[in-house]
Amino acid sequence: MLELISLGVTVGVLSGFFGIGGGTILVPLLLMLGYETKVAIGISVVQMVFSSIYGSYLNNKKGTLDVTMVLFIGLGGFCGALMSGYIAAALSDTTLEFIFLGFALFALMRLFFKSDEYQEQKEVSRVVLFVIGLCLGAVSMTIGVGGSIILVPILVGFLHLPLKKATSAGLFFVVFSSLSGLISHAIEGHVDYESGVVIGLASLFGVYFGIHLKHIVSAKLQKKLLVVFYLLVVLYLAKRIFF
Repeated sequence: MLELISLGVTVGVLSGFFGIGGGTILVPLLLMLGYETKVAIGISVVQMVFSSIYGSYLNNKKGTLDVTMVLFIGLGGFCGALMSGYIAAALSDTTLEFIFLGFALFALMRLFFKSDEYQEQKEVSRVVLFVIGLCLGAVSMTIGVGGSIILVPILVGFLHLPLKKATSAGLFFVVFSSLSGLISHAIEGHVDYESGVVIGLASLFGVYFGIHLKHIVSAKLQKKLLVVFYLLVVLYLAKRIFF
């Protein structure tokens, strides 16, 4: 129980600070503790429901959440994530880990491409935003991540959102994808509700501190820490798959 609570607090801090759903770090940690891949993904989805809803509430109070823009991405994510449980059930554990590694590598490499933070934010049609959400929801929730691991680099690099607003948007997207993903994975029997709820409740304390920490540090430091975070995830998954 103490182990699960510690996991929840740690994941919550990272979730709030980086604008991620928590699965990006929780799934690898659960794999290290001996959980099966699909069960780890199911637990991650439960945790993301807790942290994303509470974190988005805090971000909205801070004024960094553009609800209108993310709403259409979120609706697409909800629809896409409904397929995630079925897709996960059809794939092997090794295949799921390869997809997870690909997600982390993309996010890591994208952060090395510089974008002018003073560029004007791009306006994108609602249909395009919905399609982006649809694809992210289907693929990301299949491996137990909320989708923000890819969405945040897209928002910063292509739509020119400031990083703080992008991380807030990424966490709000996870509200939609995680709720839908929970339904889908529950149908396939991948969810350990007891572990998921304990970690999810504990993550709320971590999210609170993570959100406040995000608004204290500079965007440059936040980006550097995000690079380090993704790098650690990539190294662990590569070691697990290839060695």
